[in-house]
Amino acid sequence: GILPLDSEESGVCEVILIQEHYLVHKPQKVCWAEAAGTLRDGLRAYTALHYLAQVSPGKSVLVLDGATPFGTIAIQLAQHRGAKVICTAHSLEDKQYLERLRPAGARVMDVSHGKVDVAESCLEETGGLGVDIVLDAGVRLYSADDEPASRSQLLPHKHDIITLLGVGGCWITTERNLQLDPPDSHSLFLKGATVSFLNDEIWNLSNVQQGKYLDILWGPQLDEPIPLYEAKVSMEIVQKNQARKRQVIQF
Repeated sequence: GILPLDSEESGVCEVILIQEHYLVHKPQKVCWAEAAGTLRDGLRAYTALHYLAQVSPGKSVLVLDGATPFGTIAIQLAQHRGAKVICTAHSLEDKQYLERLRPAGARVMDVSHGKVDVAESCLEETGGLGVDIVLDAGVRLYSADDEPASRSQLLPHKHDIITLLGVGGCWITTERNLQLDPPDSHSLFLKGATVSFLNDEIWNLSNVQQGKYLDILWGPQLDEPIPLYEAKVSMEIVQKNQARKRQVIQF
């Protein structure tokens, strides 16, 4: 389970007392390492694709910055549901990592050199129809001159996402400060498209929804768990932003 926002207990305990609706039984086919590695980002991916976008076989899904923990699980979940997946990579290493994912089949676009037009490539990939579902990793709200280079370098502009979105499409954004101008809204209106906001804590805000945690306990492809004696080194790497992944520690 996941502790609620107002919990006075720490999750790193041998014994913890919490209400039962914050927990679900672990399916027998899912090992503890998979359950631990899936909960957080798996919950986000399942919320985005199942509850917000209603992904189904034959749909096209664009996952931006697919090599993140969230992106990796979203790609696998979308493919598991029979969707056609397109994803972007922010470096050559990310591209190679995404191409090694199983099941294979996701179309990977390397945007690290700025030579790939995401909107144009997605329209070409879908025969000009546009993408049904877009999962962003943040968007560029203004021109490159108005934002720091580190932020705007690899993020797509909001106009690009609206352009590549198909009729009746769904744009799921993690950008909490998204600003849509009247022309943006008009374009979305003409397409009959929707914008949904992905809030990480949404499930913790309603006790009625806690039982749906069970839906996300499935077996994605994960890296091997690390032993406890390597936890300190791994934590230092993550804190220094030298790794774009999450680690499962095996006690």
